[in-house]
Amino acid sequence: MLKNYFSVAIRNLWKNKAFSAINVLGLAIGLATSLLIILYVLDELSYDRFHAAAERTYRVDADIKFGGTHYVIASAPAPLGPALKNDLPEIEEETRFRKYDGWLVRKGSQNIREEKVIFADSTLFRVFSLPLLEGDQRTALREPRTVVITEKTAFKYFNTTDVIGRDLLINDSVPYKITGVLKPFPGLTQVDFDFFASLSGAPESRNDLWLSNNFNTYVVLRKGADPKKLEAKLGPATAKYIAPQLLAMVNTSREELERSGGYIRYSLMPLTAVHLHSNKSFELSPNGSIQYVYIFSAIALFILLIACVNFMNLSTARSANRAKEVGIRKVMGSQRAQLVAQFLTESMLVSAIAMLLALGIASLMLPLFNDVAGKHITLGLFSRPWLGLVLVGLVLLVGLLAGSYPAFFLSAFRPVLVLKGTIASGFRNSMLRNGLVVFQFSISIILMVGTMVIYNQLRFIRNKQLGFNREQVLVLQNTATLGSQAKAFRQEVLGLNGVQAGTMTAYLPTGDSRNDGPMFLTPVPDPKNAVTMQMWSVDDQYIPAMGMHMKTGRNFSAAFATDSQAVVINEAAARLIGLKDPLNQKMYEWRDEGGKSGNSYTIIGVVKDFNFNSLREQVTPLALFLREDRGSMAFRVRSSDIPALVAQVEEKWKTMVPNQPFTYSFMDDDFNSLYQSESRMGKISLSFAILAIFIASLGLFGLAAYAAEQRTREIGIRKVLGATMTNIVHLLSKDFLKLVMIAILFAFPLGWWAMHRWLLDFAYRISIGWEVFAAAGFMAAGIALATISFQAIRAAMANPVNSLRAQ
Repeated sequence: MLKNYFSVAIRNLWKNKAFSAINVLGLAIGLATSLLIILYVLDELSYDRFHAAAERTYRVDADIKFGGTHYVIASAPAPLGPALKNDLPEIEEETRFRKYDGWLVRKGSQNIREEKVIFADSTLFRVFSLPLLEGDQRTALREPRTVVITEKTAFKYFNTTDVIGRDLLINDSVPYKITGVLKPFPGLTQVDFDFFASLSGAPESRNDLWLSNNFNTYVVLRKGADPKKLEAKLGPATAKYIAPQLLAMVNTSREELERSGGYIRYSLMPLTAVHLHSNKSFELSPNGSIQYVYIFSAIALFILLIACVNFMNLSTARSANRAKEVGIRKVMGSQRAQLVAQFLTESMLVSAIAMLLALGIASLMLPLFNDVAGKHITLGLFSRPWLGLVLVGLVLLVGLLAGSYPAFFLSAFRPVLVLKGTIASGFRNSMLRNGLVVFQFSISIILMVGTMVIYNQLRFIRNKQLGFNREQVLVLQNTATLGSQAKAFRQEVLGLNGVQAGTMTAYLPTGDSRNDGPMFLTPVPDPKNAVTMQMWSVDDQYIPAMGMHMKTGRNFSAAFATDSQAVVINEAAARLIGLKDPLNQKMYEWRDEGGKSGNSYTIIGVVKDFNFNSLREQVTPLALFLREDRGSMAFRVRSSDIPALVAQVEEKWKTMVPNQPFTYSFMDDDFNSLYQSESRMGKISLSFAILAIFIASLGLFGLAAYAAEQRTREIGIRKVLGATMTNIVHLLSKDFLKLVMIAILFAFPLGWWAMHRWLLDFAYRISIGWEVFAAAGFMAAGIALATISFQAIRAAMANPVNSLRAQ
């Protein structure tokens, strides 16, 4: 029986080649798209799940409101981890990370810049399951100036993994002994670093300062411990340490801080949730977004449903062609269950063929998908046997989903009516089929609206006036390696033709260096007079070199020796202070841990607000101080031959520090990199929107073909009676276009709602204008009309004599 089902199914598919090709191609594209998205989602969900204690590991985050500023950060004070382990029995183990600048690592006579460097406690391997190829996990990071490196790094510097006990020279001055070599990580992780240096050698790791939050701290709970109950204990457990320092440093008690609206709180974030659910300051590594996982999962489902709808629509549209077959089978004794099995076998066969084709399409598209999504995903059918079972399940699911309605619909025909010829299924007679067409085009239009909104927001970001000019700014990294020659180097570069201005500081609007802290409006610290702000060290050329503008007052000047005790604030800081005229007002630094008063500074100017964070955030208060910082240099250039100018700068670099790597970027590229995830989402959404509209159009093409076939006699009579080609095209197109119009009515409000929710993540955003919907509507209607018109024109051009003779 099963053999008969398959032979009949193959015969029917071969007999209707065009119908079969449309179904197979549509399903294959839908399955390939779904497969790529499934791999993407699984990749995103897999972060940090390979650690032995992953389900019991949590990161301690700080939630702080002080001085008019609220921030939630992924870091905590240095003493917090050890104190929690000592005071709370629920905690089994803890470890800390501290991220400093990258390293210059000596290889031969040259230094290589390494950015994937992290300092970690010796307890690292008791919290994270990072397997060692060489070395002892218990002692690897116990001693100061020791380092554990990856296998890849060992080969890079020594061409072997037998490196235990050998030294790496760091920053031309400090030798670090290699005490461990890591195997490749078993899975994706947020602690994806090449160098794990011992934190025991960092004096900061041993301080007792509870009001500074620089350490990413992770704790492992004992089995059976309740994280919610433990989180409730964090406040009381830390209060006894924080309260004395609040009193000594900012002259207030914890109770007074809370009465003034401020607070210091700590919370637990599950390790396995960090990658997709955390987007705080001071993350160990860039994270993903659960929002995008939901969006792409929904897109995969909808594209697959669109492909399945094609199968259902075309199968039921062809019901007149299969009606006599059903009638004869029933007269000959076939049961309805047998007919259902026959039609489901056909749908399963189409699904299986489509899956084989989908695997080929996915394999071909995977490199491009990885490039767009920034991933390194492999299909891995042999390395992931379970994926084969998923694919088989997907074939069965799609076969049932796509074939169930046609199977039950066709098998329900009554043989008497069929054989009399009274059963005919036209396009206009099926409410369900029309509803499915509306569903297909609604999803396609929503994807088109979403893609246009994303691209409009990205264009808005690129063109927004940021308060500084990022165009043609050459940024040199790691200029601290110039040492005492830094100023001389800057002057040398400023002397080159095409270099208009330059500044030396690590605190650039598009950089990573940030430093926040409280300033006070009175000599005696008081939370009511505190202003928490970014505090940047810059030179007197910073504001003009960055193309910034003063709102009031003046910039720093070398002509004023007193400017070393001056400060320039931005408009956000001036608003927070609440003074109409902040010029010549005094601001005071907070007391240090020894209880000494900080310096006083005079406000000499207010610079107009400029965006130094992502446009997802409002501009926050900032203060500029005239202090030397050699971290980076930025030069405004104007030249018709930028590569030649960069080569001249590199030549001067090599003259002064021949063994140091020359690394540079352009500020506009650094700015654009802040929005990589949105750019990737835009590209992926565009691809999926094109695929969705293509699959929907493929189905519409097939429906139009069968609508024309069923109305062959009517078209012939109309042509004999004088109907023009335009009349025939209108006749066949109007019903389809009505459905597209209905789809537009459903899609527009849903598209607006979805994209409005997405835009809420941006502090600076576009409004969704009518032109987006007009463009999406015209595109959808135009594509549908072009698809239908091809079949309509073909039917209109047919010779009516032939069509009437055939009927």
